[in-house]
Amino acid sequence: MAAILSISGSPSAISRTARLLRHLDARLTAQGHEVIPLDVRTLPAEALLGADFKHPAIVEATELVARADGVVVGTPVYKAAYSGLLKSLLDLLPQYALEGKTVLPLATGGTTAHVLAIDYALRPVLNSMGAGHIVQGWFTLDKDITVGDDGTLTVAPGSAEALEQVVDRFSAALGGRTSRTSLLAATA
Repeated sequence: MAAILSISGSPSAISRTARLLRHLDARLTAQGHEVIPLDVRTLPAEALLGADFKHPAIVEATELVARADGVVVGTPVYKAAYSGLLKSLLDLLPQYALEGKTVLPLATGGTTAHVLAIDYALRPVLNSMGAGHIVQGWFTLDKDITVGDDGTLTVAPGSAEALEQVVDRFSAALGGRTSRTSLLAATA
């Protein structure tokens, strides 16, 4: 069982990105991993914007990254880039905070014009932070994520299947078991 830190870089309290990550966290937990969620928006703004490396919340976030075997990094895409909130946290982490870690980059956005933000904006930063293995990321359109009145999350079928495969590959890279469905598909 691997320890996974699931980081949401969305500034919104009703974020589809964060809800999608928590949905995927449940899948990883079911596969035997320990998943710890971190919503960057809950960290003190003055610590993030003031680059207060010694603030207790920043120290704790840094320790969570250090203890994780794998890291899921989720962000909404704004103007073809990952969120500034996520950038604020990444800037406060040690240069090689991701050294030896398996990382799964995920992004959400309103248009397919932002699909390349994972590979051309986020992946280089994760790589520069020493990530041992960055698995194939995934971009999900906002229109494919629906939140019901009761808070339940539904992902459009095509996107849901692709996300499951990406998460299962991440889990396998960490040495976890994958879902029965993906195992059956892999042997077919």
